[in-house]
Amino acid sequence: MPINDLAVPAEPGLRACGYYRVSTGRQSEANLSIPSQRQATRDFCDRKGWTMAAEFIEPGATATDDQRPEFQKMIERACDDDHPFDVVLVYSFRRFFRDGFGMEMYVRKLAKSGVRLVSITQELGDDPSQVMMRQIIGLFDEYQSRENGKHVRKAMIENAQQGFYNGSPVALGYKAVEVEKRGIRIKKKLAIDPVEAETVRLIFRLYLQGDGTSGPLGVKKVVTWLNERGYRTRLGARFGVATIHGILTNAIYIGNSVFNKRDSRTLKQKPVKEHVPTEVAAIISNADFEAVAANLKVRNPRTTAPRVVTGPILLTGVASGCDGAMTLRTGTSSTGKIHKHYTCSTCARQGKTACKGRSIPMDKLDTLVTENLIERLFQPERLNVILGKLASRRSDKASEIDRRVSALQAEVATAEDKLRRLYTMVENDLTDLDDILKDRIATLKSDRDRAKEALARIIIHPKLDAFNAEAIERFGQIMRQNITTGPIPFRKAYIKSVVDRIEVDDHAIRIIGDQATLEQVIAGDQNAGPNVRSFARKWRTRHDSNV
Repeated sequence: MPINDLAVPAEPGLRACGYYRVSTGRQSEANLSIPSQRQATRDFCDRKGWTMAAEFIEPGATATDDQRPEFQKMIERACDDDHPFDVVLVYSFRRFFRDGFGMEMYVRKLAKSGVRLVSITQELGDDPSQVMMRQIIGLFDEYQSRENGKHVRKAMIENAQQGFYNGSPVALGYKAVEVEKRGIRIKKKLAIDPVEAETVRLIFRLYLQGDGTSGPLGVKKVVTWLNERGYRTRLGARFGVATIHGILTNAIYIGNSVFNKRDSRTLKQKPVKEHVPTEVAAIISNADFEAVAANLKVRNPRTTAPRVVTGPILLTGVASGCDGAMTLRTGTSSTGKIHKHYTCSTCARQGKTACKGRSIPMDKLDTLVTENLIERLFQPERLNVILGKLASRRSDKASEIDRRVSALQAEVATAEDKLRRLYTMVENDLTDLDDILKDRIATLKSDRDRAKEALARIIIHPKLDAFNAEAIERFGQIMRQNITTGPIPFRKAYIKSVVDRIEVDDHAIRIIGDQATLEQVIAGDQNAGPNVRSFARKWRTRHDSNV
């Protein structure tokens, strides 16, 4: 009889259940461990004269926690009132748990129900010395697991740094392709899946531009549009809001794939210094991705009320009276006709002591705004004047920056030249490196570094794009058409792309926008921040009214 058999009495007739586990799906698919565990456990039962009452198989699950379906099912069954098992059999304690505290907790839970945990390769009794030995084995298993994890993470980080794919879920639009083989290891990289990539581009296009019959769609509208037309995820499921939002915010689509970004167990963000960027082919342009990010931020319900973005009122969110936004108010005349007015919300909330309650018929304000935008902004002659003034102002600012850059570069060159001459004198023994000379060198270094830091902070703005007459005419025609026809959300999206706000007072209506923003819209680059903010309210260069 083997020595280990002396540790656990035979006690014929006991009912046992076997628990078999492997750590990875690859091991499970290859049948490298579970069949051998099962056979060894059954042989042990035969030798002891025990009955194998049940078996629980856990393929591809880690033993560092208890988040294992078969493990939980086994524990629940073992603790049932009918006491189906007397013993839980495992090949080794590490198959049961690889965390010292967790193992002891479940050992005690089983013991309360009269069930023992037995390892067929590490047989231990119930006396204090052997209980302590089991605890020590558990601690060693935990240590070994942590060491293995450390080495695996190191290998995966090295793999990611070389640009290879580590096996995380592949984002829609990509596929993992084999690129080389090193021994038995197959190295893969992410490549664009042409079919799925078109779906990704469609999602971004719908969110930014719409489908051609409406304005830009919100996330939920994109979900509805895709599902109604039969688009499905890679697994054949319908799209959901979370799925679309995840696609719109996933930087992998602009080529920024990051490994080791989150802890795999807690999902907490890791420090940026631990992130490993990996290059992948981009599906979406940086401009489109940043435009989506900006729109998501603006449309966030915590930032902007949904009615402002998709509501049925054309100027909601841009029209203002005194200090408050103008909102829709309705009334019914004696004839039963419904009247709609834009009314200052401050008066509605706080009474006429806060605001006298400026009001204007909705149709009148909508017509005044759209007609004046068409006549005074979206005509090619007016657009040329605005862009010309913006280019002139930007040129003046660029000249100022150029002069500052030249002065700083001269400071850096002068300081470095003086430092070189001082170093040469010291090297040629023409002077001694005394305290006075040390202070002078330190001062020169400080001046040089200050000038370099100032240079690094200066942003060189690109030149204003040169727009030809055809591009300006095309833009004006599109805007004239789209702010007057189509669904309200569609028209509102085009107005808000160039209008910051509309101020309504007793004698004038002022339409206020930013010139640099207008330039970006014409260029088709609405996402980037203005290169030089003019802070000019308008297109009203003389502070006059547009109405």
